[in-house]
Amino acid sequence: MRKLAIGAVVSGALALSALAVPAAQAATPDLVFADVVVNNGKAIVVGTTTEVTVPVTYTMTRPAGLTIDYKNNAAGVLLYRGSLASFENEIESDASPACTTTATTDTTVTESCSDTLTVDPSYDLFAAADATTWKVGGFYGQVTSDQDDSDDKVSFEYGFAAWGNKGTAKVQRAAKVTVNASPEPVKKGRTVTVTGKLTRASWETGGYSGYVSQQATLQFRAKGSETYSTVKTVTSSTGGYLKSTVTASKDGYYRYVFAGTATTAAAKATGDYIDVQ
Repeated sequence: MRKLAIGAVVSGALALSALAVPAAQAATPDLVFADVVVNNGKAIVVGTTTEVTVPVTYTMTRPAGLTIDYKNNAAGVLLYRGSLASFENEIESDASPACTTTATTDTTVTESCSDTLTVDPSYDLFAAADATTWKVGGFYGQVTSDQDDSDDKVSFEYGFAAWGNKGTAKVQRAAKVTVNASPEPVKKGRTVTVTGKLTRASWETGGYSGYVSQQATLQFRAKGSETYSTVKTVTSSTGGYLKSTVTASKDGYYRYVFAGTATTAAAKATGDYIDVQ
């Protein structure tokens, strides 16, 4: 696991490089996080190299006397697997959210906030177990420090609180599917062999591996048409390979389409044109 809970606050949202010595902080306050929406309610699909930007919106109610400056303290939303007491993995924002006050009372301030989580597959995801439904939580962290070592002493004091089960977010492996129809050109009535390969992101290796025993549909779109129709369903073999045969009847495009699973996103190949003579 890349970070512990307090480490996430210090190295991420707080990222303190040169603190003045603030006044002593009180115990971590009670915050209320609500209406959390991650990635507009859609699954977060992650490949092996490209960072994925995930929008997050939520409301946060804090004590009226608490100022969150994102220098000495911070608050925000995180994704986690496991429990609040023992994260199996977690992802949090590295920047401060944009918040607008929407309501106030004598004792509280409610804000509408938007933030962005960045999921880096080489840094945030480690194993197949990360392709699952994550829990959403809110956190608050604070730090006080004395970095004046003229008296041969420095000190750091951290406070951290997290509130769990504020929603869920699904993380899926990205998938790829290829197609090749041959021979080309082909005489009408002859057999066309359509091959391909279904692979998905492997965060353990940093590459794509064959997705075995999965159904994919072979589809055909006639030349001049904009609509694909399903020809048959095939199952991926060892290595994720796909193979099917059809009878050549007209010019057009063949493609394989994978509908996706709970852990792996859907994918479709770019159509491969076949010239029927």
